[in-house]
Amino acid sequence: MKVGQLHSWHVTMPEAEEIQRRLAAQVTARNELGEVRLIAGVDISGQYGTGMARGAVVVLSYPEMEVVEVKVIEREPTFAYRPGLLSFREIPVIVAAWEKLTLDPDLILVDGQGLAHPRRFGLASHLGLLLDKPSIGCAKSRLTGTFEPPAKEVGSYSYLSDAGEVIGTVLRTRNSVKPIYVSIGHKMDLAGAAAWVLKCCRGYRIPEPTRLAHLAASGQLTETELTS
Repeated sequence: MKVGQLHSWHVTMPEAEEIQRRLAAQVTARNELGEVRLIAGVDISGQYGTGMARGAVVVLSYPEMEVVEVKVIEREPTFAYRPGLLSFREIPVIVAAWEKLTLDPDLILVDGQGLAHPRRFGLASHLGLLLDKPSIGCAKSRLTGTFEPPAKEVGSYSYLSDAGEVIGTVLRTRNSVKPIYVSIGHKMDLAGAAAWVLKCCRGYRIPEPTRLAHLAASGQLTETELTS
């Protein structure tokens, strides 16, 4: 699958921050999701001691949530690690795996932030805008903002706010288990994002698409094992 280009990836950190501010204005919080038959999960894992990173895209059928395609690729990131700028380090690796897909997912779940970002342009928003796809950020930890803890029952939630703006949902996906931080990526409203995350959960804290993408990116699941 071919991917468009929004900007150069060979930029300085100040340039990257300016790109985030500029492109954040192009993200839409309007739900443009149509019929959903395929959901992709994406994740990336560093290969310690090698300087390489492994990016993974796992595509599942919906509502069966069965794996139908997996692509994994290893590359050396060209952008240094900096909190708040992870998309510049990680997206080129993820996109290299995405370009190998033969299927066309309807929705993307990202192990990372969307609007719940200091410049309102986290990995899920960056990737969704780049691919022109509805996307959702499903992060295991908070990057910015404050919230009241949600009730302990599955489906309970509270809002994540920053500077007087609601930027995400703190969502309980299992009873009495730490919540996850759900935010709009692109072409998705916040209520829809939380609803889709719950639909994709299968007894684990994190939704199945990103859970399997994490396993693939960490080398615990391979293309051959999942696509055979």
